[in-house]
Amino acid sequence: MLRRAPTSSLQRNKTERRRLQGVMRQTTAVEGQELTSKIKDKTLIDKYHTWLINGGRVSLIFWLYIFLHIIVWVLGFMHYQLKDSSAGIREVISFGFPFARTAALLLHVDVAFILFPVCRNFISLLRQTPLNDVIPFDDNIRFHIATAWSIVFFTFVHIGAHMYNFAALSIAFATPPGAAAAPVQFLILNFATGTGITGWIMTAALGVMVFFAMEKRRRAPNGGFEKFWYTHHLFVVFFVGWQFHGMFCMIKPDRGELCSFNVIGVFWRYWLPGGLIFITERVLREVRSRHWTNVAKVIQHPSKVMEVQIKKEKTTIRAGQYIFLSCPEVSYWQWHPFTLTSAPEEDYISVHIRVVGDFTGALAKALGCDFDSKDEKAKKGGDGPQVVTPPLNRVMPRVMVDGPFGSASEDFLNFETILLVGAGIGVTPFASILKSIWYRMNSFNHSAPTRLSKVYFVWVIRDFGTAEWFHSLLHAIEEQDTQNRIEISIYLTAKLKDDDMHNILVQEVGAERDAITSLRAPTHFGRPNWDKTFGSIADKHPDTDVGVFFCGPPVLSNQLHTMSIKYSSAKGSRFFYGKENF
Repeated sequence: MLRRAPTSSLQRNKTERRRLQGVMRQTTAVEGQELTSKIKDKTLIDKYHTWLINGGRVSLIFWLYIFLHIIVWVLGFMHYQLKDSSAGIREVISFGFPFARTAALLLHVDVAFILFPVCRNFISLLRQTPLNDVIPFDDNIRFHIATAWSIVFFTFVHIGAHMYNFAALSIAFATPPGAAAAPVQFLILNFATGTGITGWIMTAALGVMVFFAMEKRRRAPNGGFEKFWYTHHLFVVFFVGWQFHGMFCMIKPDRGELCSFNVIGVFWRYWLPGGLIFITERVLREVRSRHWTNVAKVIQHPSKVMEVQIKKEKTTIRAGQYIFLSCPEVSYWQWHPFTLTSAPEEDYISVHIRVVGDFTGALAKALGCDFDSKDEKAKKGGDGPQVVTPPLNRVMPRVMVDGPFGSASEDFLNFETILLVGAGIGVTPFASILKSIWYRMNSFNHSAPTRLSKVYFVWVIRDFGTAEWFHSLLHAIEEQDTQNRIEISIYLTAKLKDDDMHNILVQEVGAERDAITSLRAPTHFGRPNWDKTFGSIADKHPDTDVGVFFCGPPVLSNQLHTMSIKYSSAKGSRFFYGKENF
């Protein structure tokens, strides 16, 4: 990033200053100084409402979930420690029995919740209900991960308690009696009984799933996601083993009738609600994937970005949604999420895919793209976007589409003012949104009117070639936006060479358009001053709810989340933050 020059040398030429849009015309005397005196929340009620806006609901749901576990643990432990039918076994293994059974009870509670967050159709429907104002459905994957770690924790508690129980039982019932026979009996209980065998099979399946689901391994090149995807289907083995695990009833109560399969094998009762919805979603995926689809056009963009335009029957989309895509020619079983870049007003759906992994590389090759050819530019006659034409004796491969599904960005129509922030290829969700806004503001293609009065779009990129496919959309928006309802700010973070900087400075003098982007809005060098941006918006839109939508890396997401909290107040401007989660 370029080193910032002294304040006195930051005077832009007169033409460039005139091209600066509303937010960027605001200036500060000192770097990082806030532009507005934020309205302070004076009462606890005001502070509570401000806290709820960004992160409060997630914290409430999380702590309610923790509280539920605490209540279930306390009541369950007391039940198993005090109930009469287990007095005999408690004399042998003491506290090992209530610890093992209570941990198992908490595992059943977790399994009742684990599948709901990944039922995307179900969540998309719930997002359109008043429940969306109470439950943070956009954090579904975080809840799924938290529940999974809870399962891992109580699995260790359950295993540890049973290792103690097996040791106590081995010493008490070793045949023949004696310390020498106890280790053999311990191994028999672990690996020669139905309870032990199913337990270790479940543990192995869970361990493999967790190992490959870790963030670093899941995003690793050379098949990281594929390993995660396939190993995660071991949940079938895990669940089937779980149902049989309790039915063997190794630790029997004093009365035999309490050990029958319909009393002790109760896993299915907890799994049933989420399981039925999950199975329904899988069946729905199979049905929708067989709807007629046609790859209408494939465009090969610079910087290894591929645009796929698809026509699909029985599909209605909303701006900001995403789909799951599969190509049987590459892999029938793999489904990958991609954000829609087409608007609802268009007669096709499109996605822009950056070719960086095994699946995307194979998909690009199957669709006829050739990013690796050394003579590509010479053959194409340039380095701009090129329509891929398949050979005459070959048809485009079939693609299967599941979705669309709702996301945080889908809520942009709920606000009068929005701030869209994209980083690099993370700009893709906002292609659909900006197109739809453009259609609505200009009443094109019979589009519905919009309550949006102002849109601030900030694009942070390392080099401008990162997403050249986005240029034409920005140009069209700028030309048609005669009322300046959409403000565009582009930040270039890469360090420029001295020659490039000199050429830019020479071309900028007296120019009506930016030397890099050809837009009227000038390009900014370095990273955005978010205090300046949020402060300017709060000053220009007092007492307004502002939607902040982001797609990009976690570091920048945390900064925007912090800024949204910092500049929100119950009786002033409120910034509602939303991030894309797949």
